[in-house]
Amino acid sequence: MLEQRIQQHFIDSADLKYQAAPILSKPIAAAVQALLACVTSGGKVLACGNGGSAADAQHFSAEFVGRFERERPELAAIALTTDSSILTAIANDYDFSVIFSRQVRALGQPGDVLLAISTSGNSANVLAAIEAAHEREMVVVGLTGHGGGKMSHALRDTDVHICVPHDRTARIQEVHILALHCICDAVDAQLLGDQET
Repeated sequence: MLEQRIQQHFIDSADLKYQAAPILSKPIAAAVQALLACVTSGGKVLACGNGGSAADAQHFSAEFVGRFERERPELAAIALTTDSSILTAIANDYDFSVIFSRQVRALGQPGDVLLAISTSGNSANVLAAIEAAHEREMVVVGLTGHGGGKMSHALRDTDVHICVPHDRTARIQEVHILALHCICDAVDAQLLGDQET
């Protein structure tokens, strides 16, 4: 019984990935182009999200600054989820809903990219970060599920929306990390040339 339940998770995750591939390949490719334009012109990526999405923001930033699978020069990325002093000071002095937006206003420049991750698309602090990014003339790459939530209305035509076609948070997060790996791989391929995986 337990093993069947575990196997069903694998099957459901694989099924969603097969279904999502033709839907998400175009917005993922658009995200790659946005990130390439950013980093090749000296810009940086600011990444944010809550909970598991915060972990994804940190995971992405680590692979950009460090490396993904191939040796390459460092790429500028900052996870806005990691400085506990900044996060607690802003949340205490202002409100939790502005923990990312104040950082975006402090650090963001025109040409930078905000990687905004929210499985529901409704996280208030991520939505505020998107608004701040637009004020700073930044492009936003949004990762959501659940139909995109409020983020689908907050994004502009010049932004990129990667919306996983599912309602279960665990499945959405599994596709988000795959999408981020696809982005890292494609950025490397564009910068360094194709290499078989």
